[in-house]
Amino acid sequence: MTRKSKQPGGHNPLTAHERKKLLGSYGTTSVRLGSAAQRRFGDCALGLTPAIDPVCTPSGNIYSREAIVSYLLAKTQELKQLRVQRDVEEAERVQRVAQSEEEARKKAAKDFKVKDQGAARSDVGTHGQSYGAALGKRISTESAEAGRETLKRTSYWLSDFTPDAGRKTTGEEDEESGGSSTRKEPIPDRPPSPMTGEPLRRKDLISIELRREEGTKGNVTCAVSGKAITTQDAIGIKKTGKVMLLDVYEKVVKPEMTCPVTGRKFKEKDVIPLQKAASGFAASGEVVAKRYKPTMT
Repeated sequence: MTRKSKQPGGHNPLTAHERKKLLGSYGTTSVRLGSAAQRRFGDCALGLTPAIDPVCTPSGNIYSREAIVSYLLAKTQELKQLRVQRDVEEAERVQRVAQSEEEARKKAAKDFKVKDQGAARSDVGTHGQSYGAALGKRISTESAEAGRETLKRTSYWLSDFTPDAGRKTTGEEDEESGGSSTRKEPIPDRPPSPMTGEPLRRKDLISIELRREEGTKGNVTCAVSGKAITTQDAIGIKKTGKVMLLDVYEKVVKPEMTCPVTGRKFKEKDVIPLQKAASGFAASGEVVAKRYKPTMT
């Protein structure tokens, strides 16, 4: 192996190949994705196969109807179970809080009873001894709280009198209230979209028609021009379900706002931009996948 000088601005005189070989699993790795790793236009975003009975969401993602409906049903059941579990936990928390408050009330009543009736229950010897000891002490009219405030003002450097000393941590507050030390996220009302995470309802699904070149596995073609849709921008019309290239829509369809296939008129809000596919070329979209791993320095 030839001699290597120290790299400028670094301390490791190894080449990139040697670092990768020696460090093994350290450092962020990146892989260039080829065309085989990309999802084609018209493939289901869940099954990664040509969409059957295709539907699209307002975000422009295409799914097979069976796959997306099954997903929504499963997520809805999970949310229901989470709500039931959360209700049970909340009931247990309320019960623990009520129990702790009841115990505190009983303890306060017991302490008051001992303090108020303690002298009457004491025998003569004990009462005499405590009375004699009390006479030997200096009588102070200052209450304990007033004394603590005085000490806080004159001895502010003590750790017990710092500004944050009286504050309770989140764990202590939750422990006193009967809850857990971590805040729980609210349960959403609707299941999230598998691609965007936004709330998605079943009635948000829009039926579309995908024409393919070769049966059910070929590329999707434009409903107007018949050209194959690979990595170009495409749109779908909500009222008719037709899918066409964006440039064809802007040049042919948009001036009249009438679907040339069905003859039905539509509005601008009925046009849904569909998520376009990518290839192995950088111009088509994201083609590099990165995986973060700790760096050895």
